[in-house]
Amino acid sequence: MDNLTPKEIVAHLDKYVIGQRDAKKTIAVALRNRYRRMQLDIQVQRDIIPKNILMIGDTGVGKTEIARRLARMMSVPFIKIEASKYTQVGFVGRDVESMIRDLANVSMGLVKKEEEENNQEKIEAFVENKIIEQLLPPLPSGATDAKRADYDKSFTKMQEKLENGKLDHLIIKVDIKESSNFDDSGMPTHIIEVQESISKVLGGLNKSKTKEVTVKEAKTLLAQEAISELFDNDNIKEKAKKRVEEGGIIFLDEIDKIAIAKSSGSSQDPGKEGVQRDLLPIVEGSTVNTKLGMIKTDHILFIAAGAFHVSKPSDLIPELQGRFPLRVELDALDEEALYKILTQPQNSMVKQYQLLLGVEGVELIFKEEALKSIASYAFRANEKSEDIGARRLHTIMEKILEDISFNADEHSGETIYIDEELVVRQVGDIVKDEDATRYIL
Repeated sequence: MDNLTPKEIVAHLDKYVIGQRDAKKTIAVALRNRYRRMQLDIQVQRDIIPKNILMIGDTGVGKTEIARRLARMMSVPFIKIEASKYTQVGFVGRDVESMIRDLANVSMGLVKKEEEENNQEKIEAFVENKIIEQLLPPLPSGATDAKRADYDKSFTKMQEKLENGKLDHLIIKVDIKESSNFDDSGMPTHIIEVQESISKVLGGLNKSKTKEVTVKEAKTLLAQEAISELFDNDNIKEKAKKRVEEGGIIFLDEIDKIAIAKSSGSSQDPGKEGVQRDLLPIVEGSTVNTKLGMIKTDHILFIAAGAFHVSKPSDLIPELQGRFPLRVELDALDEEALYKILTQPQNSMVKQYQLLLGVEGVELIFKEEALKSIASYAFRANEKSEDIGARRLHTIMEKILEDISFNADEHSGETIYIDEELVVRQVGDIVKDEDATRYIL
């Protein structure tokens, strides 16, 4: 997936996100440039910094979904955070460096999962041997050849039974190492160092704990044990660190909330400006202490997003504006776009509800005029009250299917048609009444 062309990236995004072609193209090129950079000489690589992106658009138009889908497709560390929850250094709250520590934790989890998937056979063999050792104690060193042959036959039979789940009900004793793990999310660097020191001390005191569990439960517990026993943790950390530095993506949402609107005529807010100034070195490129070691942020891609209703991008401090050279405006969703969102994505909203009620044995069929009516009501509701984009569709769909979903067990084996008449009956009057729209939809 690393060497996809921008066209292929956009084609993948089109399966999940309707419209917003400019935003897709901008992000696709930014990701392709990462691949291009990695093909160059190491001396040149250092000088090519990522072109961070500022996405401007209302809520619910697809800003977050575009970034999230890309990160999932490329298997790169990705986090979405709100700029408004950070505070200036010296104030109570989260410091901006914690976003890099959060990203490091995500990367560690990503690499561990990949190692687990790539070494599934080794893990299964480790778990199998540990369980069979409990059920079939090993032979003493001086055993005869005949006894060894009998033991091998018994071992093979036990393997077959274990694979078929015939031993899952048996109770065995397993030794599980207890670890003292601390969560460093949002913690200052000196606190992390203290925590790690305590962890090392406790690590020497904590011995393995014997538990009595079923064979089925032991499979899960021992699989976790296998990862720490079979794999070099330092090597995993190094891989995770490199993945953060070379491929990490931070989606910085609500950046407009820390901008200071000059049009308001109010004096500068030191808290908001302080957060912007604290963000600056992280986005520019600095070094942050994490569980994986010192991480350089020079080549992490930052995608900032905001509605900018009250403030404008020019209300951010000039230094921060300069660090987001690529700007893209996302289109507001019209009636046609809302209809496409309902029906076209790979796991469209309509398909999701059909699958959910299919679990109860109910076949749900949406008529074309009903879907167009839902899109129309969502568009009108967005016009009358706050524009929340595609999220309005969820609210309307839930309102339409409320009774059907509640009484689904009574309709098992039935086919239910969602027609325009049902849509009008459930939400028509609410959309007409502006006050009702504000509170119900």
